[in-house]
Amino acid sequence: MTDNITSVGGGSRPDTGVSALKGRTGAGAPAETRGKTTIANGVVAKIAGMATREVPGIHSLGAGMARAFGAMRERVPGGGGGVTRGVKVEVGERQAAVDLDVVVEYGVSIVDVAGVVRTNVISAVERMTGLEVVEVNIAVDDVHLPDEEEETEADEGRVR
Repeated sequence: MTDNITSVGGGSRPDTGVSALKGRTGAGAPAETRGKTTIANGVVAKIAGMATREVPGIHSLGAGMARAFGAMRERVPGGGGGVTRGVKVEVGERQAAVDLDVVVEYGVSIVDVAGVVRTNVISAVERMTGLEVVEVNIAVDDVHLPDEEEETEADEGRVR
């Protein structure tokens, strides 16, 4: 009897037709393969958002208005933490695609940071979900300048 189990993150073997997320059923199948696991878009978006924020050179996620609304939402109790701000995902049965809107720190190599972000996001999503990440598209929407932080803090102080 051949083993029809695929390894997590390994996708599916063409000769078995069994995906990493949908296992065999029945008494003869190992317990870990009985049933189906469904992963919501929001779960993949959170993983991708956290993996992106871990990369040095990433200042924040989200394009202009999304960042402004996100900052306001974070100040409202129960408004959410904004982990998925700037992250869009499409999740299928075995694959996922990720779109990111990022702001990078001034002085970093955007090409190098984008490469590290892709590697980190793909690694985290595939390791945690077993889904194959087919693409990670990155839109760099802004460059954060060192003196912008001081202006923001000064503005926040006047509004109180």
